[in-house]
Amino acid sequence: MTSRTLRALLVPGATLALMAALAAPAPASADPDSVPGTAGATTVSGTPEPVRPAFYEPPATLPATPGTIVRTEPATLFLDPLGLSDLGLSATRVMYSSKDRLDRTNAVTGTVFEPRAPWLGVGARPLISYAVGTQGIADRCAPSRQMAESLTEYEQSLLKGYLVRGYAVALTDYQGLGTPGTHTYVNRVPQARAVLDMARAAIRRPGTSLTSATPVGLYGYSQGGGATAAAAELAGTYAPELRIKGVVAGAPPADLAAVGANLEGSLYAEFLNFALLGLSAGYGIDLGSILNDRGRAVAAATEGHCVLDLAAAAFQRSETLTRDGRSFTAYLAEEPFASVVADSRIGRTRPSVPVLVAHSGLDDVIPYAVGRRLAKDWCAKGANVRLSTNVVPLHVGGVAPSSAESYAFFEARFAGLPQVNGCWAIW
Repeated sequence: MTSRTLRALLVPGATLALMAALAAPAPASADPDSVPGTAGATTVSGTPEPVRPAFYEPPATLPATPGTIVRTEPATLFLDPLGLSDLGLSATRVMYSSKDRLDRTNAVTGTVFEPRAPWLGVGARPLISYAVGTQGIADRCAPSRQMAESLTEYEQSLLKGYLVRGYAVALTDYQGLGTPGTHTYVNRVPQARAVLDMARAAIRRPGTSLTSATPVGLYGYSQGGGATAAAAELAGTYAPELRIKGVVAGAPPADLAAVGANLEGSLYAEFLNFALLGLSAGYGIDLGSILNDRGRAVAAATEGHCVLDLAAAAFQRSETLTRDGRSFTAYLAEEPFASVVADSRIGRTRPSVPVLVAHSGLDDVIPYAVGRRLAKDWCAKGANVRLSTNVVPLHVGGVAPSSAESYAFFEARFAGLPQVNGCWAIW
């Protein structure tokens, strides 16, 4: 299929989305006092969010200690509405407290899976804190909701490799995804903290077999790869009590400027829209002075999109959305975004645990050079890093080898085997 044919198929969907957005109220500027994941938080675009299930509404007051459980309930899975899988494992939806980059408390939701069979391995049952890839911006995109409401949570199958090994798995929904306010998409600190606090919450969950002695692994791909890479850097100071044995970061977007330039005008241009909204939510940036009428309408529509809605912005040129006709990537090089992009850079702090960076050399979304640069930056700081390069085509194709390689990586780390430092082999 040619790009012209694909454009012809996708543009009508984008036009319908834009027409729907034009009927919405004019977006408001980002409110620096509106913290995603807190009661009454508003979206960056000012677009009202649909009514969410009561579980996802945070209480007015949240516990200040990160990783504290706010509430739990059994997680009903779409593929198992009768709960037959409960015979083999428990699935629990949780809300827990976390911190944003300014140390403001917010509520994050997620799901914990724990096998019911006794752990037969050495030591305590391991836990994987799993950071999902791009889900979208809308509340309905939260992994815990998708697993209960539809067949659209594409990472469910990847969890089985951990569960069949007897590991517990905890998936965070991230800040603002499912809860009030705009999801802080690709915000380095909130995502890292959500992943670490998800592990804390899983260990503190009532009735769990997990304890303070539980060995922990962090896994993520794409957006999740960035979250786990950032968590690897922050773990030693933010969550030193967690017994983290290793981290796998698949296709990590460690340099947002490089990733944004690659997304401009591509099939995945919607991800650039997600990033603009997510960074604005996390840093209190006013988009009103940047976007034209069409841009504000697209922003409002994007607030309701999940990853499967990427056709709405396919091949979008962002200069058509700005007042002065310059692209989003041009704005990323200027203030206030330049400081945000610099603050979002991963690779400036040495991880204290072994890290595997897995990336396809043929990635069409997050350039391979970005993952390799991250590995080299960490190596220069004395970290124990291995860069695994595969040649499976495209960003989507790189998911399977990244996930498959993580199984052997964690088996070795949980068994107490050291990772042979591969920095010498990274050119």
